[in-house]
Amino acid sequence: MAKLSLNRTEIIGNLGKDCELRYTAGGTPRGEFTVAASRSFKKGNEWQEETEWFNVVLWGDEAERLSESLLKGQPVYVEGRMQTRNWDGNDGVKHYRTELVANSVHLLVKPPKREARPAQAQEDTDDIPFE
Repeated sequence: MAKLSLNRTEIIGNLGKDCELRYTAGGTPRGEFTVAASRSFKKGNEWQEETEWFNVVLWGDEAERLSESLLKGQPVYVEGRMQTRNWDGNDGVKHYRTELVANSVHLLVKPPKREARPAQAQEDTDDIPFE
């Protein structure tokens, strides 16, 4: 009998930084950015706000297509799945990183006009392994 499971995450928030577009050694585009999603709640008689930060990864043609439009402060809707990666760093220490691997990213307002950023065609040299 098949086990039922679901790994789906949806967030609406603002970009914490511009999308960084890189390429794996195999040439696959990989966009990386952060999204801040806030919630309000009442504690006693006062309203409080709490912000959660999400590391988001967007792969392939979508990453290339959207990278110039994903700018700091831009409101976005992101749908995908949570994934925790681990790797051994150059220092011999095991590292962990939890990310929202995006299936789709939607801009909630039209991005502002801005000068084109120079193409970032460098190969990623971080010690963080990619899928």
